[in-house]
Amino acid sequence: MSQNSYLDDARNAALAFGDSLLGLARPRLRLGVTGLSRSGKTVFTTALIQNLIEGAKLPVLKASAQGRITRVRLVPQPDPDIPRFPYEAHRAALAGTERRWPDSTRRISELRVEIDYERAAGWFKGPATLTLDIVDYPGEWLLDLALIGQDYKTWSAQAVSDARKAHRRSASEPWLADLATRDPAGPTDELAAEAASNLFKAYLARLRADPEAVAVTPPGRFLMPGDLEGSPALTFAPLDLRHDTEAAPGTLAGLMAERFEAYKRVVVAPFFRDHFARLDRQIVLVDVLAALDAGAPALADLETALGQALAAFQVGRNSWLSSLFSPRIERVLFAATKADHIHHTSHDRLAAVMSHLVARATARAQGAGARVESVALAAVRATREVRIKQGREDLPAIAGVPEAGEKVDGEIFDGLGEAAIFPGELPERPEAIFDPQARWQIRAPRFRPPLVVPDAGGRTAPPPQIRLDRALEFLIGDRLA
Repeated sequence: MSQNSYLDDARNAALAFGDSLLGLARPRLRLGVTGLSRSGKTVFTTALIQNLIEGAKLPVLKASAQGRITRVRLVPQPDPDIPRFPYEAHRAALAGTERRWPDSTRRISELRVEIDYERAAGWFKGPATLTLDIVDYPGEWLLDLALIGQDYKTWSAQAVSDARKAHRRSASEPWLADLATRDPAGPTDELAAEAASNLFKAYLARLRADPEAVAVTPPGRFLMPGDLEGSPALTFAPLDLRHDTEAAPGTLAGLMAERFEAYKRVVVAPFFRDHFARLDRQIVLVDVLAALDAGAPALADLETALGQALAAFQVGRNSWLSSLFSPRIERVLFAATKADHIHHTSHDRLAAVMSHLVARATARAQGAGARVESVALAAVRATREVRIKQGREDLPAIAGVPEAGEKVDGEIFDGLGEAAIFPGELPERPEAIFDPQARWQIRAPRFRPPLVVPDAGGRTAPPPQIRLDRALEFLIGDRLA
């Protein structure tokens, strides 16, 4: 282990020790919220906060169902160097006259919530307060953690192999054509490195722009560079290295390898050290329906990405001593979002598909003492359930207001009228999702947020949800017991 690794471990232990001492005076929980492409991460975080603050009915969250939550409030966030999660703006977007989904966040943000509650029983029965720090960050940053254990040659080989897959060729063709002209053993060339990097970034951007894309190849910061745009740490790309080729100093491959290591040192390691390593619980949101609609190759990409994500967690059950010096994420929830895009009769099947995609990685995490679960949910329910006639069949369907421009079976919607749609069915056996002969098409457009009608006093309740309360019970319920 390098000296830098020992120093990083010591710093992580010091941060954990400081967090734990503060938690002795008032219990604290740091919840990480992240999501892969278009999974609804911002909507989930907004809905979670709104339901808690506004006292929504959350029957599966025991502390809420038993009436033990007395007050929930926002307080100033603890970290002055992290942007505040813009809860109020996102809530206004959902509930405003336009009824639009809030913009996706492209950076880390944080919000602190204090929950006053009554302990259920035991020696400490009585009033208590849980401080909940919600840390919201892009899913691409989570996938970047897999780079920590890789070297440049391994990462390059995997990236090139992925780009040559049939379902990625249309996006990767310009970069692969340029890749064939690059000599890894050639001399160091700054302009060549920049040109190759730009083409690789354009390939990643095309992947992310694909409506059916769910998992994207790291480095994630290539797609959201921030103040590092144009820096050497973000100016590199994979090369087609042969098995006997080394990234020697003074060569183009050597330059790329140096910058790959700089990316890990400058971007990935600080995120892990300052934010990720301090989390207690984590939820990962995934648009499984989009992957099902895209077919088996996209599902295989998603399975690989989720496996890498779970491997990145320093999971395990926290003892009192380990929580002081080496905290581990003790609960991870994988949530298949947009459950309102299918009928409730398929919800269990959607959750089963989610569980199947993380099955192998979950077994390793549970062996370390962590709890890992999967759920199908919709933090904001945009549809209702209906029955429609199709010939002699009476089909379970969903109804909602599709967004303007959405298209189903040749019909283009105007964003005003409601439509009833049979979304299709999911497989009975989750392992069938990888059947190359099968297509699990989900016929559901993007719906507008639901209309929330004020009561006689002009008050509005949080929008309807599906299993948000179950997610909360798993993530924080034990801390409210």
